[in-house]
Amino acid sequence: MNYNNEMMMKFKGIPENERFARASTAIFISPLNPTLSELNDIKTAVSEAVTNAIIHGYENNPGEVFMGCTIKSNTVYIKIEDKGKGIENIEKAMSPLYTTKPDLGRSGLGFTVMESFMDKINVSSEIGKGTIVEMTKTIQNEST
Repeated sequence: MNYNNEMMMKFKGIPENERFARASTAIFISPLNPTLSELNDIKTAVSEAVTNAIIHGYENNPGEVFMGCTIKSNTVYIKIEDKGKGIENIEKAMSPLYTTKPDLGRSGLGFTVMESFMDKINVSSEIGKGTIVEMTKTIQNEST
């Protein structure tokens, strides 16, 4: 299938909008006819990235979260960006079980989940300017 599409959105960085991001992504990729497993993987990865932007990027001072999705053929490219505080040490932040918010019950598995559910993940960040999480997943469903 040679299907190409893209969308961009921004929303307030509050917990209620994590569900909005998940649902929007699921609807957007539906023309690819992903399997239930592929759909859940993508929704979960989006949820983790948006939650990180809200909880870690903005803390108690909600800003805007930007999300873009692009479909090229059967591959989904997702970019989630915040203009929050940034990540001081990306390698450390991506370590399993590392969290800066243990008091909020955070397990430190967000990046690990994203990496395990997506084909590729890239994180870039600048202190005081924000973080960008880019994720890629190829839909294997042959009926697309």
